[in-house]
Amino acid sequence: MSESVPPPSGTARVRAEIDLEALRGNVRSLRARASGAALMAVVKADAYGHGAVPCALAAKEAGADWLGTATPEEALALREAGLPGRMLCWLWAPGGPWREAIAADVDVSVSDPWALREAAGAARAEGRPARIHLKADTGLGRGGCQPADWPDLVAAALAAQEEGLVRVVGLWSHFACADEPGHPATDAQLARFREMVAYAEARGVEPEVRHIANSPALLTRPDTHFDLVRAGIATYGVSPSPELGSAAGLGLRPVMRLSADLVLVKDVPGGHGVSYGHHYVTPGDTTLGLVPAGYADGIPRHASGAGPVLVAGKLRTVAGRVAMDQFVVDLGGDRPEPGSEAVLFGAGDLGEPTAEDWAQACGTIAYEIVTRIGVRVPRVYVNEHPTG
Repeated sequence: MSESVPPPSGTARVRAEIDLEALRGNVRSLRARASGAALMAVVKADAYGHGAVPCALAAKEAGADWLGTATPEEALALREAGLPGRMLCWLWAPGGPWREAIAADVDVSVSDPWALREAAGAARAEGRPARIHLKADTGLGRGGCQPADWPDLVAAALAAQEEGLVRVVGLWSHFACADEPGHPATDAQLARFREMVAYAEARGVEPEVRHIANSPALLTRPDTHFDLVRAGIATYGVSPSPELGSAAGLGLRPVMRLSADLVLVKDVPGGHGVSYGHHYVTPGDTTLGLVPAGYADGIPRHASGAGPVLVAGKLRTVAGRVAMDQFVVDLGGDRPEPGSEAVLFGAGDLGEPTAEDWAQACGTIAYEIVTRIGVRVPRVYVNEHPTG
């Protein structure tokens, strides 16, 4: 039989549908679990691939008290889009846009004397104090001030505050292993955080917020909530780790649904190689479907031979290697029409895989699956306006 006719024109070859009401529901659920603490919706990395501005707006509509970004550029883009309220950014490099952040009323994180000097210098030039959060390295070993250096950083910050150049409004840290229930590092970090906070407060720091809880700690450790919790991946309805359970089991709903339309359905004989390297060879006469999405769109190459896809009501598996712009599924003799939908992942309600399923198939984490979806995949927003 010959190849099927092409799909109708005017349809997107691949799309990421973003359900903003699902996001709002997640924010409301997370706020209810925050033990009375304020909630920060983290929208770094373009809201984990979902679109920073629409997701930030939806999070605020649902009651998020703060927004969080990694880079100052991300925070400034939100301000330029009109996002109001408290906002923190934490990943700074020397020479960064400190003055612009101060002018835009963005809180900034300080882990080291160089950052404090730059924040203070920018504040002097801007004519208004910088709101700073001193970050403690309680055991993660990334950003943050080591305990041995904490007294010097606290003293320098208080001196800058006396000059009117900064206001120390936050003390914070980040967990390394909160996504592994029962891991001893979490208790050790929490104890160290309490010690470092107590030291700073005894020297005269009066923080508005103390915060260490990320998504997994928010969900499982109410003793870590303090004044503010930072909801990252959970905001988007993705479980922080398999050990904590599925998103549905945590009362969260996945926000992104990634799908594409088959652009080709054809019959092939048994023994036919599929995609680069012929790592998949058809076991018998069958039909193949071509999905127009590849690693340039963020589909992991590690999904070759493993990624699950729902086509025509049945779960299929990526056949052979994922290429730059496309991959193949073996349809087992079924003949859905070109233009039929292939669902890579979604909420799972209709039998489709989830981002967590893709993570397991690729040997990675669901964070990577959603954040890597590329810029040439259009985001289609649904439920843009609150329903209640």
